[in-house]
Amino acid sequence: MNLPDERSFNRWFIIISCLVVIVLVLWNTSIFFQRLKEDERAKMNIWAQAQEELSNAPEDADLSLILEILNNNTTIPIIHTNENGEIDYTTNIDPAILEDPERTQEYLEDLKDENEPIIVDLGDNQVQYLYYGNSPALNKLKYYPIGLTLIGFLFIGVVYFFYTTTKNSEQNKLWAGMAKETAHQIGTPLSSLIGWTEILKTENVNPSYVEEMEKDIDRLRTITERFSKIGSSPNLQQTDIVAATRESFNYLKARSSNLIDFSLRSPRQPIYVMLNEQLYSWTIENLVKNAIDAMRGKGELMIEIKQDMRAAHIYITDTGKGIDKNKFKLIFEPGQTTKKRGWGLGLSLAKRIIEEYHRGKIKVARSEINKGTTFQISLKKV
Repeated sequence: MNLPDERSFNRWFIIISCLVVIVLVLWNTSIFFQRLKEDERAKMNIWAQAQEELSNAPEDADLSLILEILNNNTTIPIIHTNENGEIDYTTNIDPAILEDPERTQEYLEDLKDENEPIIVDLGDNQVQYLYYGNSPALNKLKYYPIGLTLIGFLFIGVVYFFYTTTKNSEQNKLWAGMAKETAHQIGTPLSSLIGWTEILKTENVNPSYVEEMEKDIDRLRTITERFSKIGSSPNLQQTDIVAATRESFNYLKARSSNLIDFSLRSPRQPIYVMLNEQLYSWTIENLVKNAIDAMRGKGELMIEIKQDMRAAHIYITDTGKGIDKNKFKLIFEPGQTTKKRGWGLGLSLAKRIIEEYHRGKIKVARSEINKGTTFQISLKKV
């Protein structure tokens, strides 16, 4: 059993064990509750017999034991009614209830629902009906299983949250470590390429060749800086999101197939947000490449910028194959991809850059199968 399997086993073992303990305790509590209820029923039968003995006892009889039994009940509420349902007397009932006839009648109905009445034979064809309720201890015991269940599920939630956050933390460390290592590995040949371009300039090579090489070197430098920022807090500066988006748009349009019809709609006035331009351009690049893949290299792609009082909203719309609604959130998880190649990190990185580094929001705003998808990025305005 490898480490992830072992952790998964431990997690489910703890959760299932908690559920088993909860079920066992609830089952035993239910049995205990029923036994207490039966004991109280037996006490009420004895109390009713004592009441009968008191009513039918001769004047010279010793009533000390009977009175002790009757006076021993200090917790169980009792209401006696005659044959006509009229209340004769009560025991252990809140005086505030007895002051209000309506509340008294409602309380009597509640007692009828709690337990079956006990018939008290007073002799001379006279009977009373003894209605009794649960004692305060028994009423409190009814809520014990609810509290125990809540505590159990809270514990299960804590265990699940702990393992989930631990897993996410490990994944984040892994991606950050890979990104930094990639940046380090690119750095060495990049430095060498810069040196070679300087040599080529002295060899009277066609300047346009060197210029294109320098563009690619700048691009590699940008990629290196992007990867090096993963896992650390980036520097955010007040930036015009319109200009930053237009720059990324122009770069991607120039390097994409002519079969993709690019369009950009944006306000003329600048919209300022706190931004790391390199990471933001990486996000736009990931979303655009994802859109191009969804359209299989042919279709329409539009970037639109809007704003409201609080935020700037960037929409990336394609005419690709669309996304199922139940996968709107799933596609942002690491490793989720429908492509035969790739690790499924593009949208996961985009989400991390926007939501963790820029405190913004990214989501699928709209998607229809075989019609296209719109991603939305929202960033708070300065």
